[in-house]
Amino acid sequence: MDAAARPSTLRKAGLPAKRPLRVLPVIELAVLVVLVAAPVVLSGRAELITLMTNVIILSLLAISFDLCWGFSGIMSFGQALFFGVAGYVVALVGRDLDFSQLWGTLPLAMLVGGLLAAALVAFLLLGRKAPSSIFVAFGTLTGAYAAERLVAGWQYVGAGNGLSAIKLMGFGSFEFVERVEFYSVVLTALVLVYAASRWLVRSQLGLVLAGMRQNEERLAFFGYRVQVFKALVFSFAGVIAGLSGALYSYHQGFTGPSNLGPGLSTTAVIYCLFGGSGTLIDPVLGTAAIELLNYVLADTDAIRQFWPVILGVVLLVVVMFQPTGLLGLVVSARERIGSFGVRRRPG
Repeated sequence: MDAAARPSTLRKAGLPAKRPLRVLPVIELAVLVVLVAAPVVLSGRAELITLMTNVIILSLLAISFDLCWGFSGIMSFGQALFFGVAGYVVALVGRDLDFSQLWGTLPLAMLVGGLLAAALVAFLLLGRKAPSSIFVAFGTLTGAYAAERLVAGWQYVGAGNGLSAIKLMGFGSFEFVERVEFYSVVLTALVLVYAASRWLVRSQLGLVLAGMRQNEERLAFFGYRVQVFKALVFSFAGVIAGLSGALYSYHQGFTGPSNLGPGLSTTAVIYCLFGGSGTLIDPVLGTAAIELLNYVLADTDAIRQFWPVILGVVLLVVVMFQPTGLLGLVVSARERIGSFGVRRRPG
């Protein structure tokens, strides 16, 4: 019996077909366990906890790009725009209004990121004629570059020097100092964002996104306003990028023009290309792999001056010979696309 026809033959015979093993839930659970256990395992290594905090924050930025590219087909080189502007907003609110409460500044950053993304995507996507992917890519790139140049020459926001000595994030009278306390906040943010994003891409909207990935023209022929769905996902991605930018500013105690320019936007693209795209967990793995590799190579005396070249070669090899990223080595294409709808129970 042909292996490809076996499941359908079993269904016709009234026998339950054997479902293939799902790898993604195992990987998601393993990543969660590692992130939760990290503060305990690394309790004596404060610099490694700081590194893991940085990985989680940048993973949020990578997830925002994955929602755009992996699920909506939008090649965005402007995710750092929402990331950086939100970071500047919380820094200015702390400096000028003496306010850095978690319950106020993080929602504000999310709102700023979402509104800015909605304004940009309305200009790029919601015209009478559907734009090309190249137009959208260069449009987001131009937005990030223009914002970086504007901030670099604006003295009110520190110009090229940026804003330093950002107030600590607080909750009431408690201030979240670096290490375990702040790590707990960013890990909670990642879990909530991941859960919301996973629900989104597995909802009916996610079914439309899957159809867009397969054949956007056919979906538009059936009457779906594809560009509107893209705009909704892009705006939601802007909310996530804004949250990431605020946490990054609090984490670093500094924000500058490079935090909203094309350089950081391209870094988010590399995270997804390295880990893969279209499953949400792959940008997290890609971010962790690159940042840890970066840390190891830069900390080795013998290769310190060559580590950017080595890292670049590794990334190039992965992109050339494993286009689906590292996660594509263990996760099938069928599982990456996912299943939708309510499954009928066998009678």
